[in-house]
Formats: sequence, structure tokens, C-alpha cells
Amino acid sequence: MAETSAQTICVIIAAKNAADTIAKAVHSALAEGLVSEVVVVDDGSTDRTSDVARGADDGSGRLKILSFAQNRGPSAARNAAIAASQAPLIAILDADDFFFAGRFSPMLAEDGWDLLADNIAFISDPAALAVPERFETRPRTISLVDFVEGNISQRGKPRGEVGFLKPIMRRAFLDAHKIRYDEKLRLGEDYDLYLRALAKGARYKVIEHCGYGAVVRHDSLSSRHRTEDLRMLYEADEAILRDASLAPDARAVISRHRNHIRDRYEHRAFLDTKAQSGYAGALRRLLSRPQHIPSIAAGIFLDKLDGFRGRTSPVASSPSAVRYLLAGVPAGRK
Repeated sequence: MAETSAQTICVIIAAKNAADTIAKAVHSALAEGLVSEVVVVDDGSTDRTSDVARGADDGSGRLKILSFAQNRGPSAARNAAIAASQAPLIAILDADDFFFAGRFSPMLAEDGWDLLADNIAFISDPAALAVPERFETRPRTISLVDFVEGNISQRGKPRGEVGFLKPIMRRAFLDAHKIRYDEKLRLGEDYDLYLRALAKGARYKVIEHCGYGAVVRHDSLSSRHRTEDLRMLYEADEAILRDASLAPDARAVISRHRNHIRDRYEHRAFLDTKAQSGYAGALRRLLSRPQHIPSIAAGIFLDKLDGFRGRTSPVASSPSAVRYLLAGVPAGRK
């Protein structure tokens, strides 16, 4: 019998101006029998997010709604929800996403983990998929190196970072190592928390069964990050790198991720300076940071190349209605 068979789950939903989607998220969480708590944190919304979430209550007494008077960011919202809940297992659900029915049973059949994730279906049209493709469970272990390498994006390819996975987390492990979300981060807060857990020895398993539906929205909060958010994220990597106990391979891959994010920051900061202070201001910034000239030049060249390809491409290819993060083996295939 799995060590988690008798344990229950708290689902945490941080929401800002999510009145159009929050009901589906709450309904899908409350529909799961293994869920004993659903905590929605209205993070300073200016719409009816709290009212709509309250209207999705099923009367079971499992739904709790917290409200921030002002927006404090997803990390603060999630930390508040963790503090207000008690279930031994914690699951994160974004306010514009949902669980497929029966998500947690295949997951909790697994033993030997502190973080446990399943496959994700990226869906451009939420009405297009009510039931995901059935994949074999096929558990695998993700090391710290695997995790960080899987979060270094490649330009021109669909985003598929391992950091998109939404694992169940053991509260006992987080508490034992005093791990919570870094409230300075408004980008990459999940990546940072999972990485700090892995650095403390967390066992991270993934199964290919799909139970999480991620709705692809070009106007999502995560797609509108500020330049400053990139700086905070690479500084979070630098904080982890100050741990003298990191193994050499872990230190090397985290440094690669830090450099990847820092290059993106320097490129964006250069463009911001040009927009605010003109070419003269941008040139002054560039000359004051000569070590970053190659990454800025590469970013500008790739922007131009992307623009050229967009102008010369006769027909833009339309995204698939459904894309799975993990390339699973369909159930029943020999």
C-alpha cells in the first residue's frame, strides 16, 4: 500500500482578476475525493473573483477564501494559503487551469517521493478536451540537474520547461527544511521553491499519466513579467549558489540557468533604457556593462531574425489544440 493512501490534499489557488475562470478551477478541485481543503487567495482583484469562487462552493465545508486588500503576488498568496491549511499534502492549481477528473488517485499510488508531478495538457481551447489521452503511468525520478536543465528554454521551440509541472508537495518536508515561496519573486517562484527543495535532498518523481489541464492564454500574468522580475529570478539562483554544500554538477547547471536568465534580463534592460532614454542612454548603459555586450547583441540579432521570419513566412502555423508536456506512451500499447 502506498504511504500516502490515507493522506489528504489541500489545493491552493492564487487568483487575481480571475472571475472568468475561477469557478472551473474550484469545481475541478472540489470534485476530487482526496481533496480535504481548497484555499483560494484573492490577490487584490478588482473584479468579482472572490464572489465567483464563493459561488462555486459545493457545500462540503472544504472551501476557504482569503482576500488581500492589495496585490502581493503569487508567492505571498500561496504562503498565506499554506499557513491557513492543514492537509499533509499540498497541490497548486493556477486560477485559469483545472484538474481532469480523478487526477490524484494514480499519483498517490506511488511511493518514495517528497514532490510528485503528473503530465500536463496545454490546451488552447478549453472546450476541446474534456478527457485527456490515457498514458501509462511510467514513473521516473527527476534529479536536481535534470530539473534545472529542463528549465532552460530554447528560442523558437514550444515552452516545455519542467518547471511547468505542478507537483504535490509533502508539507512535512517543506516544514522540516523551512521552505516557503520567496515573496520577492513574481516570476519563476515555483522553479525556485522546487530547486531549493531538491538542494535539500527532496525526492522528485513524475508520472506520465495526465491529470492537469493548463489553458494557454497569451495575456496570462506569467506572460507579462517585468524586466525587474528577471533580475530577481537570477538573483534567486545566485542565493542558492552560495550554498557551499552544492555538488559540482548542481553548481554548474544552476550557474547555466542563472546566466540564461541574466542574459534575458540584460537584453530587456537595454531595450527598456533605449525606450526611456533613447539611443544615447542605451549606449551609455551598454558601455558601462561591457561583459554583457555579447548577450545583448545576440538578443537583438535574434529579435531581428524572428521579425524577418514572421514577415517572410507565408502562413503562420496554428498551434495544436492540445499539447502534452511529457511524451507519454498511450495506455495499452505493447
